[in-house]
Amino acid sequence: MNVPVVVTPARDSMMTWSKPTEPATPKTLLAIGIAGLAGAIALPETYSGIGYFIVAVVCAGSAWMVMGRLKPLPVMWGVLSLSLVGVTVLRDADWLFMLCIMGACVAASLALTDGRSIAGVLLSSISVGIASLMAIPWVYRGLGALRRRATRQSMRVVQSVLVSVILLLVFVPLLASADAAFAAILDDFWPTVDADAVARWFLLFGLVAFGAAGASLAISAPPHFAESDRDRSRLSRVEWALPVGILVALFTGFAVIQFAVLFGGADYVQRTSGTTFAEYARSGFWQLLAVTLLTLGVVGAAARYAPRETARDRAWLRGLLGALCVLMLVVVASALSRMWTYQQAYGFTVQRLLVEAIELWLGVVYLLVIAAGVRLEAKWLPRAMAGAALGGLLLFAWLNPERLIAQHNVARYQETGKIDTMYLTTLSADAAPELIKLPPDLRECAMLDLGDRLGDKSWQSWNLSRANAKSLVQYTPDRCRPGDRY
Repeated sequence: MNVPVVVTPARDSMMTWSKPTEPATPKTLLAIGIAGLAGAIALPETYSGIGYFIVAVVCAGSAWMVMGRLKPLPVMWGVLSLSLVGVTVLRDADWLFMLCIMGACVAASLALTDGRSIAGVLLSSISVGIASLMAIPWVYRGLGALRRRATRQSMRVVQSVLVSVILLLVFVPLLASADAAFAAILDDFWPTVDADAVARWFLLFGLVAFGAAGASLAISAPPHFAESDRDRSRLSRVEWALPVGILVALFTGFAVIQFAVLFGGADYVQRTSGTTFAEYARSGFWQLLAVTLLTLGVVGAAARYAPRETARDRAWLRGLLGALCVLMLVVVASALSRMWTYQQAYGFTVQRLLVEAIELWLGVVYLLVIAAGVRLEAKWLPRAMAGAALGGLLLFAWLNPERLIAQHNVARYQETGKIDTMYLTTLSADAAPELIKLPPDLRECAMLDLGDRLGDKSWQSWNLSRANAKSLVQYTPDRCRPGDRY
């Protein structure tokens, strides 16, 4: 008798996952093996590149083999996942690569599960990782069943494949040593065979196959998400409307001040606060970001516990929470304006651009909350929030953030003569088309560290940004002092 695995991240939701009674089928084992083989061959050893996208496409095909019939919603999440992995073909920044890979894993997990609540979506995002551990005995039983059913003919096919591999390992090196032109072509495609390389192949095969097994289990025996039947106490209208109403009044006053700052500009700020406009912007962004996040929690609590039995209750709920969300859009706009002003004064960085992107996503979340409040129906909201985050990440990557950062810093240097070359050396090849616009001495210093990134010639790590930057990087290290700030 199978006992279901139960995961409970909160008291009001849980995920149950019953282990499949049947072992993994031969088709499933083949799909897992194909995914693992793609990982061993195509994953690059050094920097990110096209190999990751190839592995992602093969893994998607393996999932299709197991799934059989495709459904529109999983296909949409799958396309989003592949698109995020595809960023590795275009962009060189390591931090962006990590964000996109993590986002792609989340999107792939959401494609295979159906969690709808906030807790359900969070569990769905890690479901493939959980399933990978559960899939080990399932795959082992499948291998045992396959071995028992193997015929003499199938064993001969396996032996033939092994002999073919051995022949390639023997004759390819001999031919390469006999002809220099043939050897030059093979250098980029035929990996160096040594103990470290073999160990790496087995490791990558195991890691990718491990993830593919989890995805196959999630397809074959998907988890079930359910909310408990615990009664949710409802507050009276006064109990929830009074604190929310106070916040609405407070944020209304704040919005009025923001419009005064918008039309009054730097002179108004100087008169009222005694600070420059840039200092004013710097001092307020993080507080406004905290207000945006905290208010989202207030909106969620009120929507959950406020009564909605009568038409008057629903009208109060729509009115107060709708007003609060609209006012929060003013707060979001103010925070974005402050950070943009601060960057114009002190320079653009990855961190500053990232927090702007997060604030912009929070603005989209408030718009989604307003849409959900029209009908007081929010079952779709958690997945829409996740989709907005992942779609925003894809758009953020498409805009090429490091090139945008370099572009604005170069423009700032041309206007003010101020630039931080030490920070510019931390940028990747994505920024190279803008950094070449600097004077020669600054350009050589800013691009000082790109040489190592552009020296990788393996096909697995081919990347469009690095390919474009190779012809641009020319520097003289002895003339550069990247610690200086001009």
